[in-house]
Amino acid sequence: LIVRGQRVGVLDAKAHGRDKQQLLQTAVDSYRRLSADCDWIIVEGAGSPAETNLRAHDIANMGFAQAADLPVVLVGDIDRGHVIASLVGAYSVLDAQDRARIRGFIINKFRGDASLFAAGLSTIERHTGWPNLGVVPWINATQRLPAEDAMQLEATPGTASNAARVKIAVPRLPHLANFDDFDPLRAETDVTLVFVAPGEPLPLDAHLIVLPGSKATIADLAFLREQGWEHELHTYVRRGGRVMGICAGYQMLGRFVHDPDGIEGSRRTIAGLGFIDAETTMTPHKILRHVEGIDVATGARITGYEMHLGASTGRAGATPMIRFDDGGIDGAINDNGRICGCHVHGLFASTAYRAALLTSLGADSMREHHAGRVDAALDEVAATLERTLSIDELLALSAAR
Repeated sequence: LIVRGQRVGVLDAKAHGRDKQQLLQTAVDSYRRLSADCDWIIVEGAGSPAETNLRAHDIANMGFAQAADLPVVLVGDIDRGHVIASLVGAYSVLDAQDRARIRGFIINKFRGDASLFAAGLSTIERHTGWPNLGVVPWINATQRLPAEDAMQLEATPGTASNAARVKIAVPRLPHLANFDDFDPLRAETDVTLVFVAPGEPLPLDAHLIVLPGSKATIADLAFLREQGWEHELHTYVRRGGRVMGICAGYQMLGRFVHDPDGIEGSRRTIAGLGFIDAETTMTPHKILRHVEGIDVATGARITGYEMHLGASTGRAGATPMIRFDDGGIDGAINDNGRICGCHVHGLFASTAYRAALLTSLGADSMREHHAGRVDAALDEVAATLERTLSIDELLALSAAR
């Protein structure tokens, strides 16, 4: 269980579903703190407000809205189908107190002429009494935004281009984290980015295989072995392939991962892949910090962030991958330079580093500023929302509190 960025314990699913009151108060306290600095806060729900079987312990939807005394707007995803039944059904099963909090609804991801759905809007309004606050069209710009969760990776396992000169492969681990690390590579026309699904072999023709971050290093390392990927990685390296590990992926590259306090579970130690001379020991404190520095191999500037448990030590640290501006170092490069890793997320968003990496693989980078690309997509989304939503009515909901 991670609260405000730090590990506070381990819960099984039943306990997490039952013992949430303290967590709810923590969420409300965070909301109150943010309210002191913000003019308007949007609290995004998770799942559905009409999961009545979970309502007693809910902190992600109507439970939080009640605790913080917030008005609610219900958003229906028409792309999934049954949107009329979904909204009318939510009205039917919510209790009177929760129902009264909902002040209107929005239809999202509409494709085509929205006027054709006028009768549907009337049906929803007639059965619920909630006003329609807008119909949002399908917005292609959202595809340029960072993914919210790993489910998007299953829907879009990779990108391919006939003109691409290099292939970069990423094993899709069960607890894969920080999956938006790879968005800048996905946007490069010279790169085919492949997320390798469980049950599929690693592509031995890849120019680079990247072991990604993970929320459960030991479990995902064991899973990697179960898939036969460890054997394939060693074959790939013997053939001259290049491997990079990011955060947990870097920890997996070493000789051992130790967990003496059982932070990740009952397994106290696991042998690593043995590609670099380093060992990692899990520690309760989670490192969270923004970093800047250079990639030692190319001299390119990097910016990113650390967000990990565990400290890695060993002889491999004598040849670090990253040298920070504050004098610190992180990661390791093996003797022949073909295997490297570090704890830093966001590396590929660093324009100079991404260009240097692709050059070393035989490709050219477009040198697009990734943060600027995301900002442009956000601006496009915002302009569409401003045009299609009843913004004044939405703002009035907040002001009326």
